[in-house]
Amino acid sequence: MKNFFILLAMKLLYLALKILGKNGGNFLGKIAYDWNPNIFQYFKINCPIIAVTATNGKTMTNNAIGHVFKIAGKKVISNIEGNNMETGILSTILKHCTLTGKVRADFVVFEVDESYVPVIFKDLRLDTLVILNFFRDQLDRNGEVETLILRLHTFLKNYTGNLVLNNDDPNVARLGQSNPQNPNVYYFSVEAYDYATHEMKEAGEGKFCPFCNTRIEYEYYQYSHIGKFQCPNCNYGNNEIYKLATNINLKNRTFSILDDTYQIQTSSIYTIYNFVAVISCVSLYSIQTEIIQKALSNFSLNNGRLEELTINNIPTILNLAKNPTGANVSLRILNEDEAKKELLFVLNDNLADGLDVSWIWDINFDELNNITRIITAGKRAYDMAIRIKTAGYPINNIQSYLDLRSSSRNSLSNQCQKIRHCKLYCFTTN
Repeated sequence: MKNFFILLAMKLLYLALKILGKNGGNFLGKIAYDWNPNIFQYFKINCPIIAVTATNGKTMTNNAIGHVFKIAGKKVISNIEGNNMETGILSTILKHCTLTGKVRADFVVFEVDESYVPVIFKDLRLDTLVILNFFRDQLDRNGEVETLILRLHTFLKNYTGNLVLNNDDPNVARLGQSNPQNPNVYYFSVEAYDYATHEMKEAGEGKFCPFCNTRIEYEYYQYSHIGKFQCPNCNYGNNEIYKLATNINLKNRTFSILDDTYQIQTSSIYTIYNFVAVISCVSLYSIQTEIIQKALSNFSLNNGRLEELTINNIPTILNLAKNPTGANVSLRILNEDEAKKELLFVLNDNLADGLDVSWIWDINFDELNNITRIITAGKRAYDMAIRIKTAGYPINNIQSYLDLRSSSRNSLSNQCQKIRHCKLYCFTTN
């Protein structure tokens, strides 16, 4: 009865929020979880539950999986706003369940914070877990990468559902051996693209084999420590690949898997990995290739993740970056664009962003291509300006503003419009 009345109260509160034009975020879940931390046990979800976790790319991958299922005519429940901790996921369920805890859907798809996978799925049955990557991120909250990996490793020891893993991340691929008795492990990989390198260009993790401690060797790096690797001693990394992306063409925004070509809306090797993960996941549920192709061809996230805008006739790309790899991938996209452009980098240290901003010293500003001016903004605008200056960028071309509105007005001024084909790249931590 306690859970029934909790759900009744949350339904009434949600109705009031809707009347006020508010979504509520994780507000409903926070209240319900405070009243009963075991409330997840009350829900009755009889359809497949899919979870996506990673340091970077969770939101895009999660929402794209849900989009594919919707195009296939399925009813999907998902936390598309990105509230990915226990209270956010609980809020999503509360909005869609009956007073008796029943959830009626064909698929439930959740983006889940890496630390909260074991917390949430000790009480909910998980059918498929997709793991994209692991990088250093918000060390003041998460700790070192190894801490997260070991937490998931412990959870996966008894997990027998589908496990979709990025074989090009040594931090992720190792989890395929967490439960040797699980036959449902699927690895995906991406063939080298035009800008792949033979040396690591950015900060990376997982340089040594987790099984024999031998330094792993790479055939190529895509970005950070993501690439084709193998341990020369025990062959770690040499797994059977379920889905392999080939013929990567960022200019045309296409890639292939076997004889099928996929058209997408973004031009980044980073997002190619996300979409190959999507294809790997939905293929396990017999979604036809034609439906996947159609869904991915018109999928666009448009929430500050590689969002393409036109402001004052200036082509603008907005992207979120909260760790070195996210920022370095953003800079790769910027540098692979041969046009002249300006960069607006907004850095804050709010609680949601992470109070420790020392990670900016692992951003690779050494090889900026056709950047005519850099504007830094936010509470830590001057920290960012100093970091860029020490990388050798001309100090006279750096402008800093603590006020975001002033920085936005200046970056969208006539100075940018005077440069032919000039683009504006906006990177932000919030």
